[in-house]
Amino acid sequence: MFPQKRRTRLVAVVAASSVLALTAACSGGGGGDDEANDDGTPSGSLTVLTWRTDLVEDGTFDEYVEQFKAKYPEVTDVKVEGVTDYEGTVKTRMNTDDYGDVLAIPGSVTPDQLPDFFEPLGDQAEMEKEYRWLNDKSFEGKSYGIPVVGNVQGIVYNKRVWEEAGITDFPTTPQEFLDDLQAVKDNGIAVAPLYTNYKDSWALSQWEGWRGAVTANPDYVNEMTQSDTPWTDETDTGVIDGTIYDVVANGLTEADPTTTDWEGSKRLIGVGDISAMVLGSWAIPQMAAAAEAAGADPADIAYMPTPAQVDGKFHTVAGGDYNLAINVNSKNKSTARAWIDWFNHESGFSEAQVGLSPLIDGPVPAALEGFMAEVELITMNPAPEGKESLFADIDTASGIVTTDPKYRQQIIDDARSGARTKAQIFDDLNAKWAEGRADAGA
Repeated sequence: MFPQKRRTRLVAVVAASSVLALTAACSGGGGGDDEANDDGTPSGSLTVLTWRTDLVEDGTFDEYVEQFKAKYPEVTDVKVEGVTDYEGTVKTRMNTDDYGDVLAIPGSVTPDQLPDFFEPLGDQAEMEKEYRWLNDKSFEGKSYGIPVVGNVQGIVYNKRVWEEAGITDFPTTPQEFLDDLQAVKDNGIAVAPLYTNYKDSWALSQWEGWRGAVTANPDYVNEMTQSDTPWTDETDTGVIDGTIYDVVANGLTEADPTTTDWEGSKRLIGVGDISAMVLGSWAIPQMAAAAEAAGADPADIAYMPTPAQVDGKFHTVAGGDYNLAINVNSKNKSTARAWIDWFNHESGFSEAQVGLSPLIDGPVPAALEGFMAEVELITMNPAPEGKESLFADIDTASGIVTTDPKYRQQIIDDARSGARTKAQIFDDLNAKWAEGRADAGA
């Protein structure tokens, strides 16, 4: 499917050596029990849930809180709760009213469920004059979340390791990617040419960022709802899961996936024991900071596009990361909205995370400029009106649940054991998907 093209020279995407030069400050505990002032001025207390436990621990959020309170002095307290298993824990808490005032919308929430759990932030058409990537968390013309940062999708890698293995060009096909990982392995520098983060299973969902980029098709996900066989060697989904199978079956990953460690992997790629991980661009500053902390060169951390070209060009999907939203049960919605607006406009979070601003006129961070010069951006098209939940309905009815990394863990298990071939896995997935389409009335 992918013709051989002249390979594009590796471009280092170097993150800043630290996320932010911040001074730790103190933030107290509290809840969201106080209403804002009658005139809408932010006041009272607020509870914010975040998946970024690292930024809670290193004091970054303390500084955010102090800046926010300095702007809104009648806000008495902002309590930031770092949640380690964010998806699982918050999903459970949403069975009650107690899931903070401001939180990131879990990926398992389907579009039609948004009004049940979150306060509408405005009309999507109006908000799109200011913000990008609102489709994912909008329903029936209302937006319920605003992304904190826009990520591009691809592969974080250690540029030094790849160059020492004799690789100076980006792989342009999945097979070239496998060949490059084999060269890294043969060179004997990296313990794991590709690290799956199997045990911290959420990381396997990052491969979804290749959907659309493989075939340069912004409608790929919508077209999946119209097909009974989305897993083939030529489709985005087939290339993604087929590549996962192949790297494992060829022994190009860690020796024992069940012992992987997310936090530890940051240091390992920084020092070169891991050569690559499939992650969004949000991961770049974390890996660079870990490299520096380990005494390695943060400039070794670089970024490459999905290994596929269409018409001789790389493509990358750009989209919003987690979306901040307001708990529909919050007692302090005005202050919650003020936090979201301040965070996106004034905190500097997107630049610090080496991501694109959710603001239409926002800046591109310097660390991504080289990468951006090599790729064409794709923003995935929204579902047609009236079919916003169709993909989720099929996905759930099929039993695959692509938002749940368990099915990719099974692919890794099968590739290690040989229990199923890649063709058998594709046949099984296609059969389940076809059943899901039938059950969902597609």
